[in-house]
Amino acid sequence: MPEHETEVLVVGAGQAGVAISEHLSARGIGHLVLERDRIAERWRTGRWDSLVANGPAWHDRFPGLEFSDVDPDGFASKDQVADYFAAYAEKIDAPIRTGVEVRRVQRNAGRPGFRVETSDGVVEARHVVAATGPFQTPVVPPVVPADAGVVQLHSSSYRNPQQLPDGAVLVVGAGSSGVQIADELRRSGRTVHLSVGPHDRPPRSYRGRDFCWWLGVLNKWEAAAPPRGAEHVTIAVSGARGGRTVDFRRLADEGITLVGMTRDYADGRLRFAPDLRDNIVGGDANYLAMLDEADAYVARNGLDLPEEPAARVFGPDPQCVRDPISELDLAGAGITAIVWATGFAADYGWLPVDALDETGRPRHARGVSAEPGIYFLGLPWQSRRGSSFIWGVWHDAAYVADHIAIQRSYLAHEPTTGAA
Repeated sequence: MPEHETEVLVVGAGQAGVAISEHLSARGIGHLVLERDRIAERWRTGRWDSLVANGPAWHDRFPGLEFSDVDPDGFASKDQVADYFAAYAEKIDAPIRTGVEVRRVQRNAGRPGFRVETSDGVVEARHVVAATGPFQTPVVPPVVPADAGVVQLHSSSYRNPQQLPDGAVLVVGAGSSGVQIADELRRSGRTVHLSVGPHDRPPRSYRGRDFCWWLGVLNKWEAAAPPRGAEHVTIAVSGARGGRTVDFRRLADEGITLVGMTRDYADGRLRFAPDLRDNIVGGDANYLAMLDEADAYVARNGLDLPEEPAARVFGPDPQCVRDPISELDLAGAGITAIVWATGFAADYGWLPVDALDETGRPRHARGVSAEPGIYFLGLPWQSRRGSSFIWGVWHDAAYVADHIAIQRSYLAHEPTTGAA
């Protein structure tokens, strides 16, 4: 016999798990949330010490609660974000059990629902929501061998400059994580190389409004998910140090050496693709296109927002862009550590195989799995561009909860006597 029965089992008590709990409770649907660590544990221990949210506090939150300790236009620290979700879970009285790991979900034979094996016994559930999010397995490309004589770690294991051995550092990846880590290392006095790939580079703010506001009024948060396999676009945006537009030329002027995409390694030397300038120019084009759309919106609506012509002025290309480095002798450059800010892969090996494609990724439409009764929540581009942000997860959770409620009503229906 199972030790616990519930209508909906939610796996994970991060932002996605807390969000779906609120919506399920609002619809009167019984549920249980299991979390192997603490609420929002990834925010507490899966990030570097100085991390802040990429969106301002007025925007990066759930509708039912504001940050009590962050200026609305400020950027919450990782611990403030974790505390926020813990407070939210308490506010909604979410039925969360921490310290319980879900190990296997198996469809029942000959009857509805699933048998869920956990570290604390078996749970029977009619529906299962995988709310573990996208940041599960760090991805480190197999480029530099372990015996190359340098310390290698993923950005999820990086905490602060003091953690690394003395010497120069190569940071691979120029999205939000890579840029912030490279800048922090440079300001700590390290010599830093930053490997820059293709990216989008929005303005942190423009004409007195944060880029989150611009994406909202320009209706870009509602952009539909791109074709499968093209969902991930590196976005160079940061709330660090009060929030500044990422400017790779400025980073170079401040002492960071930019290189192209990291390509391969041999005999102590790393080789880089000859794409650095193209990547910088591509980011500029994305940046300018957003300014154009913002200006057009202001003119069309007659808004009294201050003009900002300086936002369109770029500094000269630094030497490392004009004459890019094609290869680097790690020892000769004094590089003792490499930080791989290269993203994550999903790990849903505990779910029924029919819920996943041949690569192990979720098969779903807006979080509704191809395997009936299984749901996903917290995925990038789950329904639209905004799905990657805290508020977007909350709205995606409403859709998933609605779908569960609809299925519940079908299962509860009994036809009237004599119905055809």
